[in-house]
Amino acid sequence: MALKDVIEGLRNVEAIATVSAILKQRFGDAFQTGQSFREQHSHTTTYLPSQLPDGVVFVESSEEVRDVVRACAAYKVPVVAFGIGSSLEGQVNAPFGGISVDFSRMNKVLRVNTEDLDCTVEPGVTREELNTYLRDTGLFFPIDPGANASIGGMASTRASGTNAVRYGTMKDNVLALTVVTANGEEILTAQRARKSSAGYDLTRLFVGSEGTLGLITSITLRLQGIPAKISGGVCAFPTLQDACNAVIMTIQMGVPVARIEMLDEMQIRACNAYSKLSYEERPTLFVEFHGTDETVALQSQQFAEIAAEFGGGEFHYTTNAEERATLWKARHNAYWASRALAPELAALSTDVCVPISMLADCVAQTQADIRENNLLAPIVGHAGDGNFHVLLLFNDKDPEDVAKAEAFIGRLNNRALAMEGTCTGEHGIGQGKISYLEQELASALPVMRTIKASLDPDNIFNPGKIFRL
Repeated sequence: MALKDVIEGLRNVEAIATVSAILKQRFGDAFQTGQSFREQHSHTTTYLPSQLPDGVVFVESSEEVRDVVRACAAYKVPVVAFGIGSSLEGQVNAPFGGISVDFSRMNKVLRVNTEDLDCTVEPGVTREELNTYLRDTGLFFPIDPGANASIGGMASTRASGTNAVRYGTMKDNVLALTVVTANGEEILTAQRARKSSAGYDLTRLFVGSEGTLGLITSITLRLQGIPAKISGGVCAFPTLQDACNAVIMTIQMGVPVARIEMLDEMQIRACNAYSKLSYEERPTLFVEFHGTDETVALQSQQFAEIAAEFGGGEFHYTTNAEERATLWKARHNAYWASRALAPELAALSTDVCVPISMLADCVAQTQADIRENNLLAPIVGHAGDGNFHVLLLFNDKDPEDVAKAEAFIGRLNNRALAMEGTCTGEHGIGQGKISYLEQELASALPVMRTIKASLDPDNIFNPGKIFRL
């Protein structure tokens, strides 16, 4: 029997129909079962196949979230949280059917505490919306995963991005959450204090849980002051290994870099074509510094000297906001630029993260693997924390090409694990990396399963993600 038939046999069709009727009566037009709505809420930006929910409910308050969870819990129907659908490992798929809870209408900034440098938002607020709202306060939220993701989704996947080398990831910037648990009650995981020794750290338990333990209904975030001056620039290198070594030296010397992004020559070629730029088609670092006029000038000079030691060309940097925006727009469009290299092919975006001292070796071995197997796979990375991404382009209609792609992904993950790294620095596990988590944290999986069984005994929250039960 095929796996999809086994999964289909596990769907409780009668229970799903009952819950759908309850939600339709409770929510009216805010509950939809049309094919187009269901397809939109199983969308994944990788080659993983879509698995549709049976219905989509657009919630507008924590009370409505509690009502949805109570109805689903009563009949043991799966619940899958949905932000904007930008996750990359199938986190929003519904392999067992059930109800997709769309948080896009819970998009209010509830509170900003400028003196304390924090704010509380609903989960549907996107990072760009939040920073637009904060602009007049002199504060900003620094976590930037590239996509205009929702804050709730970013908390659920423990997102990071280009600013992580200076400001950390979501686990470092979430102070507290409110969460609806499997019994339909809402809990508060912490207060607003910057530190606490009060009990278990439930905030970080839910951050990164990918919706498998509860539904987040509000997030209290740490904010930062907008820097007085920002400089950004680019520097090309003879090889990607030289670029990696420059990153390692920059971090080890304590140069306070805010962003340091690495693009290989194939990615630069794609960005040039897509964003109409004219960078040298060589491995390149995009770098940014935050501070005052004096400090960013000093830091830029320090980086230029380090780059020169590893054969880097002239470091061109600017403090002009428009020029910096153009530079980083090209970086954020790297995914679409790569897709444009071969738009007829499918794309599999994956990431790994290794200790920074191992970054050069890991990237060099990965590039050699790509060349030896004649693959089309640009590399881009958040080099300052040892995290890099490979976007593999392949023919998903050709079984041999699919097998070749999956074999490469396996070698990449095994390579990172052999270097004491992780199978994912920021994409999360979802469905796509379950087997690699089993290799990475085999001894800890029973503890994770125990936590899941305790908080979600009927396995209604995003079943089929992170690990197998």
